[in-house]
This record gives sequence, C-alpha cells and structure tokens, in this order.
Amino acid sequence: MKLDNKNLSLFSGQSNTPAPSLIPKKPLSVSELTERIKTMLENAIGSVWVTGQVSNLRQPGSGHLYFSLKDEASQIRCVLFDSTRRVLKFQIENGMETIILGKVSVYKKSGDYQIIVDAAEPKGVGALQVAFEQLKRKLEAEGMFDPSRKKPLPFLPGTIGIVTSLSGAALQDILNIIDRRFPTVHIIVYPVKVQGEGAKEEIAQAIDDFNTLPNPPDILIVGRGGGSIEDLWAFNEEIVARAISRSTIPIISAVGHEIDWTIADLVADKRAPTPSAAAEIVLPVKKELMDTLTDLNQKLVISLQHQTEMAHGKLDALRKSFGWQAPINRIREHYQRMDELTTRLSGFIKQNMEKSGLALAEKSARLNALSPLNILARGYSITYTVGHNNTFPLPSRLSGKDKKILKSVKQVKPGDNILTKLTDGEISSKIN
Repeated sequence: MKLDNKNLSLFSGQSNTPAPSLIPKKPLSVSELTERIKTMLENAIGSVWVTGQVSNLRQPGSGHLYFSLKDEASQIRCVLFDSTRRVLKFQIENGMETIILGKVSVYKKSGDYQIIVDAAEPKGVGALQVAFEQLKRKLEAEGMFDPSRKKPLPFLPGTIGIVTSLSGAALQDILNIIDRRFPTVHIIVYPVKVQGEGAKEEIAQAIDDFNTLPNPPDILIVGRGGGSIEDLWAFNEEIVARAISRSTIPIISAVGHEIDWTIADLVADKRAPTPSAAAEIVLPVKKELMDTLTDLNQKLVISLQHQTEMAHGKLDALRKSFGWQAPINRIREHYQRMDELTTRLSGFIKQNMEKSGLALAEKSARLNALSPLNILARGYSITYTVGHNNTFPLPSRLSGKDKKILKSVKQVKPGDNILTKLTDGEISSKIN
C-alpha cells in the first residue's frame, strides 16, 4: 500500500516521552513536589464557586470548621477558619446544600488538596433566612417563646424607656403619638445603632443598662423603622434576644413594618407591628381615660343617691311601724308571754312533784313492810354475839366485824357476851 498523504502517520507503538536516560537526574523532595503542586493548583484554578452537600462536619476547640463537600460522584475536603466562620450569617450543618467560594490549595502535611472557604451561602435559600430559622429553632427549644414567660404590661406606666436610633423616623413617630395620647408621661431615650457593625451589642447593652437603673422605667419600647432583612438583622441576633429575655422590665418589640417578623418580636413580652403601634399599645389616650373616669364617677354618684333613697324609704317604713310607734307595747307583750310561760312551768313542776311524792310514799311503805325494825316492833328481838373478852358495859357502838347474829345456842359458851336489840334499845348480857 502506498501512503503519500502527508497528513497520515502510522502508529509505531513508540511513546513521545523521553527515555529515562534523557531526563536530568535531579530528584525533588516530597515537600518540594507538594509545594509545586500547591502552587500550580492555586495559580491554575484560584478562587472558585463550588456547590455540594456538607458531610463529615467537625469543629474542634479552635473554632475552625472541617467538612467535606460532595455530590453523587466525588467529594472534596474544605476548611472554614474561625475568623471567616464568625462573619457568616448562618451556621453550616451536616446535610445542608450549600455554595462556597474558596481557593483550591494543598495541605502539605498530608498532601491532600482542599478548598479554603472564604464565603458560603445556602443553596436555594438566603443565608439570612437560614440563620433566622436556625436561631428560631434553638431559642424555641429553650422555651424562650413560651407565653408563660411573657410579663404583663402596666396599664398606665409613669416612665417609658425607648431603645432606638436618634436619627430614625421611628423615634419621632413614637414621641408624637405619646405626646398626643398622654403628654405628661416621662420618657427616657437610649440612642443606639440599629443596623450595621456594633448595632446588636449596643441594643443589648441598652436593655441591660435600663434594668440596672435605681428607678428603672415601667416599660421599654425596643425597635426601629422598616427596611430590608439586612437592615433589620440586628434584631435577629442572639445577643439581643437574650437581653430581651433576661429583662425584668416588660418589653414591647417594634421592628419594621407589619409584615416584618424578627427574633426580637418572638422573645419580647408584646410585639407591635410598627413603632407607631407600640406607642398606641403602651399608653391609653388621656382624654378617653378622663372621659371614662368622669362617666364612672357619674354612675357612682347616681348609684349612691339611689341607695340613699332606698335606705330613707326603709327608715320611714320602720318609723311608721307599730313596733317603732309603741315599743312599750312590744315589751309588755313579752312580759305577758313570760308570765304565761312561768305559770305553766310552775304547774308542770307541781304536778310532777305530786306524782313523785305519791310514788315515793308507795315505795317507802313497801320498804317499811320489809324492814327488820317493824318486826322488832311486834315483840321480836335480834341477838348478836360480841366476843368473849369484852368488858361491861359494852361500847355503845360496835363495828360489823365485832358482832354476829346469834342463830343457835351452839354459837356461845359460858363467859361470852351477847347483845340483844329491841325496838326501843339494846340489852347487853353475859352467858353464865
């Protein structure tokens, strides 16, 4: 076969790589080779945006984050240093789909290539929205949104504290409405930054400072006017939420417009949809309050007059009654009733005594019939033995144990003393 086409060449099986003998023999150290690869990667690729799912997330005591970013086929290691992590608005979590911006580099100690993260944002959802939901879940789990923790607002505060910016329209709205509703109330304004660097620290410090005053306000209004989510973000910070939570002074949160909700709204004792609404919540209208008091006073006067008239009517009725006109008649009626009861009681007592006397006489007759003295009166006597050694005359009284009734001659012997009881006396004798 004739091959005359200049664009054709035959595969000979030979490589274009120079033979080893032709490569200069100057070996590199592992560190030198790693440094060359590191430099090539950083120069050739540089900073890139990469999207994937976070896995193997860990955070040692240094505060740095180490994780892998993976898709269906591959994964790459990432490191997010603490200084960068602190400025992120959300927290990176395992399983989160995220987009990162970073530099491709090599960790020389292990020779692994990695991405050093400079920025990150959640995929499909804004970073601030993710941060809001993360903090909301955390504080809700701690019970900081529980209605039982909400402090009641005072009905008529004597002093109102306001935490907001001096230059914002929110302060003027609040002051104007309070002046219209209750101009005599005392107001203390604590000026703070409400957005940007340092705003969250100033707001939290203002709340703490109000709570340490010797005579603190009765209530606080904390807030600002409307704006973007970035403008309102200071009121979504954890440091502000915890300052509101630990406040012993009731707090009304008044941030943005009616559609805006912040973490501060959820933690506060009362949420006002706008700063102007907060001024309407914190105080009643003085004129309306005075009108209400006047109306109540009139109702009280009418009620007292009615009660007085009723009392006078009852008093007049008593004065015209028989008992009031002639009280002695009532007393005499009671006397008469007492005499009647006394007579009935005396008759009852006499009748019972007569019945008792008859019964007593009957029982006495029965007892007398059975009495030994009656037997003695009919000519009988009772003889007692009184011992052998007693001398005459016998004592006038002998105890029961010294004398026994004599029933048989066998009970005595010569020399014994006996005592015979007759109906009209006793005879002492001696057995011969």
